[in-house]
Amino acid sequence: MSRDVIYLKLWKHRVFLVAAALIICFPAVAGAAPLIPIPNINIGVEQANNPKDVALSLQVLLTLTVLSLAPSILVMMTSFTRIIVVLSFLRSALATQQMPPNQILVGLALFLTFFTMSPYFDQVNKNALQPMLAGTIDQETAITEAMKPMREFMFKQTRENDLALFVNLSETPRPNSPEDVPTSVLIPAFIISELKTAFQIGFLIYIPFIVIDMVVASTLMAMGMMMVPPVMISLPFKILLFILVDGWHLIIRSLVTSFN
Repeated sequence: MSRDVIYLKLWKHRVFLVAAALIICFPAVAGAAPLIPIPNINIGVEQANNPKDVALSLQVLLTLTVLSLAPSILVMMTSFTRIIVVLSFLRSALATQQMPPNQILVGLALFLTFFTMSPYFDQVNKNALQPMLAGTIDQETAITEAMKPMREFMFKQTRENDLALFVNLSETPRPNSPEDVPTSVLIPAFIISELKTAFQIGFLIYIPFIVIDMVVASTLMAMGMMMVPPVMISLPFKILLFILVDGWHLIIRSLVTSFN
């Protein structure tokens, strides 16, 4: 028998003896339960013994629903709609496909929204949020106070014909003052007004880039290069024009000043 085989057998015997010693000395290790208990989570519907329990459960459910829809609601009530639509038109006019990426456009739109809405957000914080946290007003009063600056902003950006459209569709009495207009009527009127304004700005953005496309396409046809895609040739000229006129400065300034 070779020396290597003898060493291998001795090594196996040693491993077996060490394992047996561990089992003998620590018998609880082999069948011990895990140190961290696994929680038992049950979700079910049980009979309520108190009507307040039902009201509390419904309130929690309503709160979770509102929190899940809050970002969309807040976005549609601010300047975000106009900004993101205009930036999307700009990218389409440049024909740069996914450049800038969607994350950059949405991030820029969010920061511009915070910038343009900061005076109204300050009023909401001062007149609604802080008094409610201090306990001086209740939740309903806080919501009413928070809606006042938001309604003021939406009234400034909403066209009268759009507002009249939803007043007629809702079959509500003709309001005598802005305070008589329900918020449920004001919000959709504000949204379509923002979309119309954004499309108007987008049309003005498209004009110089369409001129470049037409010039490039006419030049290629005159040179007999019909198989060459005009977009491939016009894209560098579009980017060059956008850089020379400082396009980002013009677009952002126009967007911010359009809310004044």
